[in-house]
Amino acid sequence: MNRLLLVSILILPAMLPGSVQGETVIWAPPPLAAIIDEGLEQNQDIQSLQAQVEASKELIPFAGSLEDLRLGFAVLNLPTDSFDFNQEAMTQKQVFVAQKVPWFGKLDLRSQRQGLEATRQIALLKAKKLELAKKIATTYYELGLIKKGLEINGRLMEMVGQLLRVAETRYASGVGLQQDVLQAQVELSKLLDEKIVLEKKRRTLEDRINALLNRESFSSVKAPERPVYPALDLEVDLLQKQVLKDNPWLKVRLASIDRATVEIKLAEKDYWPDMDFKVAYGQREDTETGQDRADFVSGSVVFKIPLWQKNRQDKKFAASKKKHEAALKAYRNLAETLPHRVDAIATEITNTQKNYRLYADALMVQAEQWARSSLTAYEVGKVEFNTMINAQIRLLRLELRAERYLFQVYQKRAELEEVLGGALKLRTPRDETAWSRRQKQILEKAVDKVHTESLAKNLLKVGEAI
Repeated sequence: MNRLLLVSILILPAMLPGSVQGETVIWAPPPLAAIIDEGLEQNQDIQSLQAQVEASKELIPFAGSLEDLRLGFAVLNLPTDSFDFNQEAMTQKQVFVAQKVPWFGKLDLRSQRQGLEATRQIALLKAKKLELAKKIATTYYELGLIKKGLEINGRLMEMVGQLLRVAETRYASGVGLQQDVLQAQVELSKLLDEKIVLEKKRRTLEDRINALLNRESFSSVKAPERPVYPALDLEVDLLQKQVLKDNPWLKVRLASIDRATVEIKLAEKDYWPDMDFKVAYGQREDTETGQDRADFVSGSVVFKIPLWQKNRQDKKFAASKKKHEAALKAYRNLAETLPHRVDAIATEITNTQKNYRLYADALMVQAEQWARSSLTAYEVGKVEFNTMINAQIRLLRLELRAERYLFQVYQKRAELEEVLGGALKLRTPRDETAWSRRQKQILEKAVDKVHTESLAKNLLKVGEAI
């Protein structure tokens, strides 16, 4: 048996529904994994590809089988002057069977070609499943970022509201300025507008997930909680080797190359004619005097003559070679491109992690110190209200920016795993609990120095939330 056919047969068990649905797609926490599983089960595009896989499987034995036997009936040499069956000795009532037989090796090659088509469909199905999983994951993490944005927006609105009341109290007592009150009102209005925009984005992302899952009606999607900092340590060399081994689109194109190779062999076989075997039995009537006439048995073999070889066989062979060349170039192009794409995504993940650490370990601490010192200076009249409120807002804005980098790491991880063709196998992610605890302690120390009771309570809530 040809090697290509053997490979196809070994891969075909993967087409069974249980094995296809049970395979791992990308890494995901349990809530996201449940959503991805729902998408793989309900998405119409995935179901369509699954049906195509099953159809390709069923066609393998069909492609390697003979055409149906033909049964025919005929009347031979019937005289038209009387239409009498016993008038002429050569008049017969005939029954025949005919069978078309392709040239030696064609059936095996056709079976191989269909087996490779099934292999290509399997790889295509996996590629589409990975693509769907990546789309769901990136949208899901974006939804988590929007949730965090709404949370910080709420904390900012509460804090600015507290500052507004403080400014109004100071202005009423003759200590503060009216412009401080107006500044706080403007900031509060801007935050309200931002909340409306974030709510709109949240609904849009939920609609997108519902569409990917092919849900009949809208269903709210629970946004993820703040993820753990993953601390991904990526070895690009190993990832580049993995992508050349496991990327499903490479497998699709490799199957196309093998299929084109088989088609070249089939085109070569077309120079040899197919055969059409026919066996007939002719029954004759007795003579008018009652003399018995022997029946006839006939047989024939019909061959096609390649009279138009230049326009048929030659052109088909040349086209098959061009298809093979095109498939080979497509494979090589993708094989040369994928390692660079892996390197680019891995670099983005590494740099995004560095950005997160910069914000978490440096900028957040500096912003907290600025917010604390500006609040203290404002209380004794050394800085303006505008400087103080901007410092408080900047602190939470930096926290949101840090969270954005954190969620982007997970989004880029999903993108990398789609390219690699499966989940990354890494060490257990490192938790950032120690960092969060340190930030909370710093903010709590700042709160002790606040003299305005209402503002102190609000900033304490901010510190506890961070």
